[in-house]
Amino acid sequence: MSYFDRHLFICANARHDACKQSCNDNDEATTAIDFIRGNAKKMGLIGPGKLRITQTGCLGRCESGPLMVIYPEGRWYTYVDEEDLQDILDQDLVQGQAVERLLIDPPEAENE
Repeated sequence: MSYFDRHLFICANARHDACKQSCNDNDEATTAIDFIRGNAKKMGLIGPGKLRITQTGCLGRCESGPLMVIYPEGRWYTYVDEEDLQDILDQDLVQGQAVERLLIDPPEAENE
């Protein structure tokens, strides 16, 4: 068994370059990290044998950002607001079910 059951990586890279989008140009990621960490902690989701949340640099998918990825599932999400973040918390991080509307690589895209 690994030390953490699941790991959430949230891209917090900021280029501040009008020619190249990044996930934290307007503090979207900073806001998301604070929201997710705070609520996950209140919900008892964080800790050994549970969830680890990590702020990362560029994850290499800037055109889809802002974004995060959950492992071991390898589910990539984009988000816009706190409602999206809460849905990721409730549906994926608690129930283990993908939030289809926020997936960057939805399952149906794999079959095309």
